[in-house]
Amino acid sequence: MPVFVDRGPSADGNRPAPERCLELGLINNMPDGALESTERQFLELIEAAARDIPVRLRLFALPEVPRGETALGHLRSGYSAIDELWGSRLDGLIVTGAEPRAPSLTDEPYWGSLTNVLAWAQENTASTVWSCLAAHAAIFHIDGVGRHKLEEKRLGVFACQNMSDHPLMAGLPPQVWVAHSRCNEVREQPLTEHGYTILTRSAEVGVDAFVKQGKSLFVFFQGHPEYDQRALLREYRRDVGRYLRRERETYPALPRGYFNEVAAGAAVMFRDRALAQRDEKLLESFPAAFLERRLRPVGRAPVSRLYRNWLLYLAVHKAQAQSSRSKHTTLGANASQRAQGVG
Repeated sequence: MPVFVDRGPSADGNRPAPERCLELGLINNMPDGALESTERQFLELIEAAARDIPVRLRLFALPEVPRGETALGHLRSGYSAIDELWGSRLDGLIVTGAEPRAPSLTDEPYWGSLTNVLAWAQENTASTVWSCLAAHAAIFHIDGVGRHKLEEKRLGVFACQNMSDHPLMAGLPPQVWVAHSRCNEVREQPLTEHGYTILTRSAEVGVDAFVKQGKSLFVFFQGHPEYDQRALLREYRRDVGRYLRRERETYPALPRGYFNEVAAGAAVMFRDRALAQRDEKLLESFPAAFLERRLRPVGRAPVSRLYRNWLLYLAVHKAQAQSSRSKHTTLGANASQRAQGVG
């Protein structure tokens, strides 16, 4: 069953009734170069997971995330203002990360809006997914668990072990492969000390996914299970470009577990040329197409299953809430009739 993406008043005629579908929100805070691809990746993932579950998806973005004109035009064409979130109620919400700009999370330009989203989500969703930097921000604001800067950006696809019998992990294999792209990490011990349940972890990347139950079930990903096959290649090329433009001092490390042997050799050859001839024009000869044909395949079935479990959780919660409201309505009507001497 296709996911209905709500793109504003023009879609009113086709919008499904709220009581007949799951209502989800996606707050897309990714940088301009990844804005549309992130939207597409989550839409594809939700469509694969939903199957017979009707879903309505609303798109939002935090206004303080710096944007260029092209990205602003895309947001105006189909995203709702974040102010529209405050008076609504969603079954589930997904909040993406953003590119770090400040040494401290509290100094990020969108910190105030993000903490408002946190408070709103706890009261107005059955569950919310927090991705990468958004996960770090959420646990810092909730429990004061800080992040630690990595010596080198963690980029690649890593084998993560299933560590929990939580319902979200039902039907998943003992090991799942997850893309990671981050410069910071939160560590396992302070998480468990503050009541978080670890879902997946890896000897290489540490904690991958974890949850905490409050009024809403908060689900946290340090990695990017939503990434498509080419996402890390786009990020790697972007970082190479930043090196060539002297926006960063060091050449980026190859994504781990991502290129096959032939692709890795080609990437190293290009790196050697870039180190010898640091010129932005060299990026025109970056072997993106060659590398893309030689990426190690990573199955997305486990990720789809995890999101399927998440949607089923939301569906059960919604059905229970509707049944409770119906019961209270019936009891109220009967009490009113008795008060009037009816029946």
